[in-house]
Amino acid sequence: MEKVVLNATKRTVTGKHVATLRRAGKLPGVIYGHNIKPISITMDLREATNILSKLSGSSLVNVNIDGEEHPALVREKQRNYIQGSLLHVDFQVISLTEKLRTDVSINLVGTSSAVKDLNALVVSGIDAVEVECLPQDLPERIVVDISNLKNIGDSIYLKDVPVPANVVFLTDPNELIAVISSIKEEVVEVVAPVESAEVVAEEPEVIERGKKEEEEEEIEEGEGKEVKPKEVKPKEGKPKEGKPAEGKPKPDQK
Repeated sequence: MEKVVLNATKRTVTGKHVATLRRAGKLPGVIYGHNIKPISITMDLREATNILSKLSGSSLVNVNIDGEEHPALVREKQRNYIQGSLLHVDFQVISLTEKLRTDVSINLVGTSSAVKDLNALVVSGIDAVEVECLPQDLPERIVVDISNLKNIGDSIYLKDVPVPANVVFLTDPNELIAVISSIKEEVVEVVAPVESAEVVAEEPEVIERGKKEEEEEEIEEGEGKEVKPKEVKPKEGKPKEGKPAEGKPKPDQK
């Protein structure tokens, strides 16, 4: 693996004043880890962006601080989500004589014929493997070829991947890395359009129904109430002889 060197200087500016460094084209960061106290550092933004864009999370980088190199791993990158530019980088110094444990990303390569011939889909599983090894044996990535997956259901597990020399996989070997899956066609329910004539025919039913309900409500409201008979007033004028006035009993009915 080619040696990568990133130049940096110690930084005294902290807090809100760091924004001034960024406007001047500088990238703030911090370095910590094996046999070193945390040091705030500053790098050239353009140089650091160019170098770090070519490295993976498990790539070894030598941070040169005022002439002293420190082998380290990139632990965190903070970015401006709108512009995508780097805002801050954390480095962890490691010992070249001690084994370390870290995650190495999985890189799927090749093309499965099932994607073209069977209209299938490659579904990925885990995207990283935890490994243990010396820093100089640390792989930048684990390359997995999926070109041998030709049928629906074909899959690759971690136990199927060759282990690099002097490296130990700590992740469960039964973890799935990739599998060929069929694509189910989405069934779309088609609703028949309703003719305008049918809509017009339904409207009177709604109105008639509402009127009927109103009448039933009026009847229900009238139930249980005392209904007074209409008062009948006698006609004006003198009643004819031989006929009793309306509303008065006849003599023989006394």
